[in-house]
Amino acid sequence: MRRVRALWQGLGLAELNRRGRELELLHRAMGFATLALVTLAPLLIVVAAADPIGHGGFALWLVDGMDLSGRSARALTDVFTPPRKVIGTTSAWSVALLALFGLSFASSVQNGYEHVWRPTGAPWHRIWRQLIWLVMLMGYLYAQVQTRSVLEGTPRILLSMAAGLLFFWWGPHFLLSRQVHWRYLLPGALATMAGLVGLRWFSYLVFTPLLVTQAVSYGPVGTVLVVESWLVGVGFVLYGGALVGRLLCERFGDPDAVFRTEPEAPEASEEAETSEGAEAPQEADAEQDTV
Repeated sequence: MRRVRALWQGLGLAELNRRGRELELLHRAMGFATLALVTLAPLLIVVAAADPIGHGGFALWLVDGMDLSGRSARALTDVFTPPRKVIGTTSAWSVALLALFGLSFASSVQNGYEHVWRPTGAPWHRIWRQLIWLVMLMGYLYAQVQTRSVLEGTPRILLSMAAGLLFFWWGPHFLLSRQVHWRYLLPGALATMAGLVGLRWFSYLVFTPLLVTQAVSYGPVGTVLVVESWLVGVGFVLYGGALVGRLLCERFGDPDAVFRTEPEAPEASEEAETSEGAEAPQEADAEQDTV
């Protein structure tokens, strides 16, 4: 047990566990999944329905992300395929509301990155960055699905991993108002992509048969619960990858690098001012005594 404990601390797993508890990683992942299903999914359904090329729909996006096939893919498609008239019945006001709801999802992701790196943020700089990040997210998901009909096998895997690495490298840098340098964010992007690859493999082994049994046992509700569980995994990988990248930078990076740019705590500044004010009269009295 002593060797195991030493190995646990030597690899930095104890510190990672502590930081994860401070970040409330599981709660953030569950919030990510809920917002993704409630606020982001309706927007993606409209965007996918307006696709002039593939006409695959939002269900195809989920099938590709979860690496489903056969009966499990059909079970998911039966639940998440929108009506054919979804575009004709969607007004400009509805699209604006969907975009507003999507911004709440982007705000949640931005807040998670801020808790990992703790930069100083300006409120008015947040909204437009969230909007651009949301548009880039939809473009990234759309491009990932479109490669299904263009590439197969190893070339598609390499292209998808390269695109994902660039997106998860650029995303935190942009959402954090460029306050964290590129080189510090690269380990987090690599860790995120490694986690997504592992989640895709886990989905193929677990969620593929589980979708079929859940659809038979509970109907559409069972399918939605499986998708929600997968989204929890995506959120866990997203925030956990950023946290792993932060710890790798602290452990193997520049020891003099400043990762935290948070402002000084108000209590600390007040105590410093109080101590300075108390020292000033003492110095004045000492000068008078000397004179």
